[in-house]
Amino acid sequence: MVVRLDKNGKELSQIILGGKGLDEVEKMIPTVDGGALLGIYSRSGKTAASNLSSATSKQTENFGEGDYWVIKLNKDGKLEWEKNFGGKGDDHLRTLALTSTGYLIGGESRSERSGNKTVGIEEGTDLWLISLNERGEEIWQKSYNFKNRDVLMGMSVLHSSDDKSSKGILLGGYTQAEGRIETDDETFWMLYLDQKGNEQWRKHVKGESRKREERLSDIKLNRDGSIILAGTSAEELGKENWKIVKLGDRQLDQLIEKQDIKIYPNPVSDYAYVEIGFEFKDAEIVMYDMGGRQLQSVKTKNKVTKINTQALIQGAYLISVKTDAGKTANAKLIKK
Repeated sequence: MVVRLDKNGKELSQIILGGKGLDEVEKMIPTVDGGALLGIYSRSGKTAASNLSSATSKQTENFGEGDYWVIKLNKDGKLEWEKNFGGKGDDHLRTLALTSTGYLIGGESRSERSGNKTVGIEEGTDLWLISLNERGEEIWQKSYNFKNRDVLMGMSVLHSSDDKSSKGILLGGYTQAEGRIETDDETFWMLYLDQKGNEQWRKHVKGESRKREERLSDIKLNRDGSIILAGTSAEELGKENWKIVKLGDRQLDQLIEKQDIKIYPNPVSDYAYVEIGFEFKDAEIVMYDMGGRQLQSVKTKNKVTKINTQALIQGAYLISVKTDAGKTANAKLIKK
């Protein structure tokens, strides 16, 4: 069940989706058009229309025991499209992310090549990633293995500074021992891929006070290249403490483009802050409307400068920065 609320918590709409089996939402993210993308672990097959007026039955058939079920809702909370991905075994969706071309769907799989799964498995469960366009059509799918049962828990997509392209994908998770015990089982791991899903590097992260049972809960990538890994650590299950590791990874830092100009908040109501990302002594910040008419000009020596947008009408504006060294940068400001 998905319920839309206004900012005061008042219900605007609700929708019920699913079949007769288990349909469990693992992740939901907002989409650029104001809608939402739901990632669901589904054990339901295609279901006949329900008598409930608010219910939407599952229209796609499962391929195996459990599948990835992906649902796109529009800004009004209504179903836009649904897609089902899986093989004959159990495929458990865990996480979603936005990319410049659409969406990235990730989880773990026990399925060989079957159904609409075109990659196999090596051992236990493997990580299974699917790249989709904005209509939910497949762009590529890939599989990765750490041995034993690999559990994907978090995913971050690195974007270019103008957010028009995706540069790479950072995955985080842990591996549970199944049968023989590998050296790095129950240890946080990271896997870095290029934008087409090709592996670039992998790394296990032990941090301080390494325990026998360590399970990642989520991974977050910051704009400065630092990485936060959060999970639990215990000598035995049932006696967990939180474990949080922060990494400053030069390799990632080099992959993230420094933003020449950043505006926040954006969209803005009253005052906005313009942050200049390169070195300078003197700079001029100029605001133009979308017809090219100059509206404001502010001279600054500061990295961050406050500008007043109260007099602007709703719409888009261009912020241009020029420095004494002749360097320029532009960004769009949205007045709400």
